[in-house]
Amino acid sequence: MTFDKEWADAKAATSGSSPDLVVTQDDLGAVGHEAFILHDQLRKKTDIAGSGATARTATEFSSRNLTMGSELSVTLSTWDSQVKTVLQMYAHISNHLDYSKKSHANNDEAIAASLRHRNGSAMSVSEIQGYVK
Repeated sequence: MTFDKEWADAKAATSGSSPDLVVTQDDLGAVGHEAFILHDQLRKKTDIAGSGATARTATEFSSRNLTMGSELSVTLSTWDSQVKTVLQMYAHISNHLDYSKKSHANNDEAIAASLRHRNGSAMSVSEIQGYVK
């Protein structure tokens, strides 16, 4: 029996005809890339650190002794904090998925290399099971 046939039989016996969860390297890369794009767009389109019109308005209101100025500053500070949290989440997702993709690829290569005979031929599933038991 060939390795591919024996492996397919072993997978079918374990998970049935269709596996519950399948994630490909392309899936991980696509999600990581989308998180990177969202991070970049949010960073460019938000008024982080109050450098825009809202901060100027808050300063102007405060200079005229309007309480709305200090309230607007608090709102801007809260907004800034929340945007930074979302940016950190997007960056974490993007970085983690990039790392996971590379790590899994390296693990797959190491496992594939360890499951070959000296002549390069693949071990059969039954041979591999012998190591597990």
